[in-house]
Amino acid sequence: MQKQVEQLPSLAKEAHKENKKYFANLRKRTPKNLDYVMQELHDKEFKKTDCLACGNCCKTTSPIFTVKDIERIAKHLKMKVAVFTNQYLERDTDDFMVLKSSPCVFLDESDNTCFIYDVRPKACSEYPHTNRKKFIQITDLTIANIFVCPATYAIVENLKKALPYEYNVKKKRK
Repeated sequence: MQKQVEQLPSLAKEAHKENKKYFANLRKRTPKNLDYVMQELHDKEFKKTDCLACGNCCKTTSPIFTVKDIERIAKHLKMKVAVFTNQYLERDTDDFMVLKSSPCVFLDESDNTCFIYDVRPKACSEYPHTNRKKFIQITDLTIANIFVCPATYAIVENLKKALPYEYNVKKKRK
């Protein structure tokens, strides 16, 4: 798994232009079965992918913390919301609450487990969002996640095979 994580940035960069074009075409003509196909691809990939063997998302990015997430986690840690927020979170440029640092302070790097797994943020429990309903609405997020999550990269590559689109410009007549 570590080798996949190390190769991921170059693989994602190599596929980036093609993926943007692919998802642009997919948004123009979204297949009615897209969510079903994504669910199947997601389930198939996560039967063979062990997130604990990777943990790259927890090591490199921060989830968005909603108000409910903050209240739930603070209560679990027996902290006041303000103390939890001041100690661990900050507002990002998009005005979302995110972790002040990475890797995630709740990650046990020895085995990639999470100290707050049972009360983790919704964004963590849904990551990498490839099985979400109305998937077409989060294709930009998916493209970003390809750089972080080897499973997302594999799912998108398999999606392009399952629902192919022509990338070629119409041939000119001679």
